[in-house]
Amino acid sequence: MPVTDVQHSLDELTLTITAEFAAPVQRVWQIYADPRQLEKIWGPPTYPATFVDHDLTPGGRINYYMTSPEGQKHCGWWEVKTVDEPREFTFEDGFADEDFNPLPDMPVSHNTYTFEAVEGGTRVTYTSRYTSAEALQQVLDMGVVEGASAAINQIDDLLAA
Repeated sequence: MPVTDVQHSLDELTLTITAEFAAPVQRVWQIYADPRQLEKIWGPPTYPATFVDHDLTPGGRINYYMTSPEGQKHCGWWEVKTVDEPREFTFEDGFADEDFNPLPDMPVSHNTYTFEAVEGGTRVTYTSRYTSAEALQQVLDMGVVEGASAAINQIDDLLAA
């Protein structure tokens, strides 16, 4: 299982997931840079993702939806802030309607994904920061830890393919 640690802090308004993969940094980075690979690991296994727009450059927009087992679409967006390939990228992440307009009553997180070479492969640290403890608690109650962990744990299979 790639996920090695999960921490959340209502005081610091953060959720941090750490994972390790037996692959070079550039290979793990490529999963996030290529929307077709990202579709294979974004979201839990029972909610496959489809990336409609994917521009992993500063100021770029990424729009996607996940499809539930019942066929419902759950849409989201990223607004890319910084990219330091293959070390780190930052982005805002939020929920969207079916036209990819942000849903104003849903939490938005500021995310930093950091890729680091370690003995035997790559460590990725996924940090999400929220604007309030209530926003963080809302996504925790929605199952973000379980969903994100299940999604990240799919990366090993993709790397082995």
